[in-house]
Amino acid sequence: MSDEKIIFSMAGVNKVYPPQKQVLKNIYLSFFYGAKIGVIGLNGSGKSSLLRIIAGLDKSYQGEVVFSPGYTVGYLAQEPELDPQKTVREVVEEGVAEISAVLKEYEEINEKFGLPEVYENPDEMDRLLARQGELQDKIDATGAWEIDSKLERAMDALRCPEPDRRVDTLSGGERRRVALCRLLLQEPDVLLLDEPTNHLDAESIDWLEQHLQQYRGTVIAVTHDRYFLDNVAGWILELDRGEGIPWKGNYSSWLDQKAKRLAQEEKTESKRQKTLERELEWVRMAPKARHAKSKARLHNYEKLASEETKEREEKLELFIPPGPRLGNVVIEAQQVSKAYGDKILFENLSFSLPPAGIVGIIGPNGAGKTTLFRLITGQELPDSGTFRVGETVALGYVDQLHDDLNPEKTVWENITGGHENIQLGNRLVNSRAYVSKFNFNGADQQKKVGVLSGGERNRVHLAITLKKGANVLLLDEPTNDIDVNTLRALEEGLENFGGCAVVISHDRWFLDRICTHILAFEGNSQVYFFEGNYTEYEENRKKRLGDIGPQRIKYKKLVKG
Repeated sequence: MSDEKIIFSMAGVNKVYPPQKQVLKNIYLSFFYGAKIGVIGLNGSGKSSLLRIIAGLDKSYQGEVVFSPGYTVGYLAQEPELDPQKTVREVVEEGVAEISAVLKEYEEINEKFGLPEVYENPDEMDRLLARQGELQDKIDATGAWEIDSKLERAMDALRCPEPDRRVDTLSGGERRRVALCRLLLQEPDVLLLDEPTNHLDAESIDWLEQHLQQYRGTVIAVTHDRYFLDNVAGWILELDRGEGIPWKGNYSSWLDQKAKRLAQEEKTESKRQKTLERELEWVRMAPKARHAKSKARLHNYEKLASEETKEREEKLELFIPPGPRLGNVVIEAQQVSKAYGDKILFENLSFSLPPAGIVGIIGPNGAGKTTLFRLITGQELPDSGTFRVGETVALGYVDQLHDDLNPEKTVWENITGGHENIQLGNRLVNSRAYVSKFNFNGADQQKKVGVLSGGERNRVHLAITLKKGANVLLLDEPTNDIDVNTLRALEEGLENFGGCAVVISHDRWFLDRICTHILAFEGNSQVYFFEGNYTEYEENRKKRLGDIGPQRIKYKKLVKG
């Protein structure tokens, strides 16, 4: 198109971290105003480095980076910097500081009209009227009169904390939501987003997608959220061993092109290639076929739990060994209620988890999802109702807060106990090969756990949990901070797992692909148990509750008699 204007280009860019780790290799990249680009690649492949270079924050690279003058750039870092003394509302208002200043000047001129030195001086009166006219034009062009309701809508949709909370009392996830809200209100010409969906629940991600689809400017997002990449991106930039490979189209289109390219490049079909092809097969399935597949899993427990696992072990990139055979009772809740202080987290919760069931737990942060895990593990008791875990259940769970990782030991030692071979189901496997499946390669396996990032610790937890030989897995946000390749392998491992899983996640693609049931925390202390995947649940919710956008979570008050 002739009106497409290139506003940014990078030529021959290299980025090396001392002593000699090259993450970007001879990158050439140009983009138009309005382009929507998703960046994917393994952890450590240079995705965040690329964004920091485009944002102008990282100057230590070789090569050329050129931005057309006159364009504004906004950047969401994984750990954004906010003024700890300010309140949530004050930080969010920084995003509309320019508009607020216009409104303030407009009000000040209005007040001046009542002063004798103004209304008795025709020249001063004319000057102020002219200035007020200019301000009025700006107010009309930016919709400034609506600014308060716009702020409220954005804060609600991203489920920001209470407006008067101080930043220094916020969790990491809350800070990210506040920073994202401020950035979206700024409306820069180029939005650079590093993992924007982390710490957002599924409903808020859906809202963000719709917002970015209509966004006038350019959006470049590093993300492993595949529906986000499908619904927002018009281009995929894949970073692979330092090189940047652009693909036209969204994630599903990339999957198709990538599978064909691997088929040409690889003489023998690798497990990675087969995993890609099976995901592509799932993408092409009609909703009815997907539903039938998840139904079939529920009827196939005997087959999944049987000893004939060798074929599956050979087929899968990540094989999860089945634990002891489950009886008929796995996890059952009847009329369960639980409160904290004067807030009822949930009431009248009833569900029954069948053998081979995979339940996705969804809802806003703070709604009570982790408390449900604590009920399952026996760390908490219900206030009323009955909660029953079957006698045959062997839980696989690592509590994220009270983990027993040894910070002085390496990643490899923590996961394997220092053994060269580990027992995985019925066979011995090389322990370093197992650890590498969680994207810890070479030197990374020798890192001390004490220096790991939150995302790396997540992957260590996951590796420990999946090798335990449990028959019921409890996974708390397993999709956070893992790359698309590991996600795909984890999905297949769970699909073929001869047991049950209860998974807290906001990754809608993941939930659609693996879940037989959804347990949704819907606010106002209500939890809804649904048979089907995430997309089917969403259709059901809209029919029951209407098509309302995300709102800040509300609890029922606990009224003591």
